[in-house]
Amino acid sequence: MNSQIWWFVARSSGIIAWGLLTLSICWGLFISTKAVAKASRPVWLLDFHRYLGGLAVVFTGVHIAGLVADNYVVFGWSETLIPYASEWKPTPVAAGIVGFYLLLAIEITSLMMKHLPRTLWRWVHRTSFVLYFMATYHGITAGTDHENQWFRVAALASVNIVMFLTIVLILAARKARVQPARPSPRSLVDAAARD
Repeated sequence: MNSQIWWFVARSSGIIAWGLLTLSICWGLFISTKAVAKASRPVWLLDFHRYLGGLAVVFTGVHIAGLVADNYVVFGWSETLIPYASEWKPTPVAAGIVGFYLLLAIEITSLMMKHLPRTLWRWVHRTSFVLYFMATYHGITAGTDHENQWFRVAALASVNIVMFLTIVLILAARKARVQPARPSPRSLVDAAARD
């Protein structure tokens, strides 16, 4: 067995977790902007979003376990779970740790969504933007693959896609607030009958 197997597990699972997080955020924004069918929103669209988020949690756990099992850079559980406990690239590693806790908070509140006030769930869910940028910063600055040209292109492309979808969501929400609700044909008939 290769002596660097855990290092490869940590690296690959970290990149996969970041990719799944990116896909989950993009898919959530895609659903939120109503870019999909406006009349009906099939359940599988939301289930796929949840599935991507859950897989991101699993691969982040594999990433952390791989770092602890590897012996190239010594990471114990405290260095992987407590911000600034690591002496190796403390700020980028801390960003990854805080991002992990945000990921857990988002996933747990999403699983408990029916039992939580909608405003609390929405507030926690909006931290996914902070999570995404912290995870991207962590991957670019703490990861050893930051020199990889393909990773740089993927990171730049994902940031642009997330920003574009976020702008579309903001503009769609603003447009919905500005436009008055259209009266239904039935309400127009009822109003005419009363006059």
